[in-house]
Amino acid sequence: MFTLSHKAGEDRSQGKILISTETHKTVSDVIAANFTALTRAEKQLAETLLDNYPVSGLGSITTVAENAGVSTPTVARMVQKLGFRGFPDFQARLHQELEATISNPISKHDRWATNAPGTHILNRFADATINNLRATLAQMETQDFDGAAALIADPKRRVYLIGGRITRTLADYVFTHLQVIRAGVTLIASGSSPWPHYVLDMKKGDVLVVFDIRRYEQELETLAKAARSRGAEIILFTDQWSSPVAKSAAKVFRVHIEAPSAWDSSVVTLFTVEALIEAVQNSIWEETRDRMKALETLFDATPLFRKPFQERKG
Repeated sequence: MFTLSHKAGEDRSQGKILISTETHKTVSDVIAANFTALTRAEKQLAETLLDNYPVSGLGSITTVAENAGVSTPTVARMVQKLGFRGFPDFQARLHQELEATISNPISKHDRWATNAPGTHILNRFADATINNLRATLAQMETQDFDGAAALIADPKRRVYLIGGRITRTLADYVFTHLQVIRAGVTLIASGSSPWPHYVLDMKKGDVLVVFDIRRYEQELETLAKAARSRGAEIILFTDQWSSPVAKSAAKVFRVHIEAPSAWDSSVVTLFTVEALIEAVQNSIWEETRDRMKALETLFDATPLFRKPFQERKG
């Protein structure tokens, strides 16, 4: 994670694109934000870099140029246009991102323990959460959010949900709500052996919601590709560095997850999915209300929940 501290706007006289002071921008964010201002050769280079990001940018400048089919001066010019001091600076940022995405809980804890300010853990967590929320919302497009809600709310589409080793609890949480809101919702079981059976039932237009954060799980990428080949629409919840599943996804929510802990934070991811649940529920409220009434009748027929004291007394 890094910050480019240039002024916003574009310096036409020197041919440089000056990057916004927005924080939490990755190299891929910078490339994507300025793609239209690049020359044809630079766009070809940018597409190659993004195709296997960030690994495609970690070779020598000659190797990067050859892989993209451009000249080494083109590589040098583009990275300077994007606001980097040169190719070594560009690569250093990529290495920082790669290190962040593969860091394990022990190294993550040690990094925070070294850099943590001398304040209470509650304050440090609150600051980190607020920063994560601001950074996430700054990058989130409302039309993408609304589009994802529309896909999930569409009764013609079945919705499947899957998460990784940690994030499967988030998939389960969303599933619990969606199965009340609408019919045709499936939580895909853990372990990849039964996954082909789920993919077999997927039809064109169905929706697969995937949760995958850093230390990305290759099996989830394989599942997303298989679902996409069946015509399913993929909605991905990932981190700011972006899971490889993004290549198959129609909608991608890149949520900031850094926290002063050995573990990544799920607070902002939960915020986002709860907002999405409400958007889906609100868009099909008449149907959802009928389902809720029917469900409450079923709850009343089985002593699953205790009645409030006033009702039991009556």
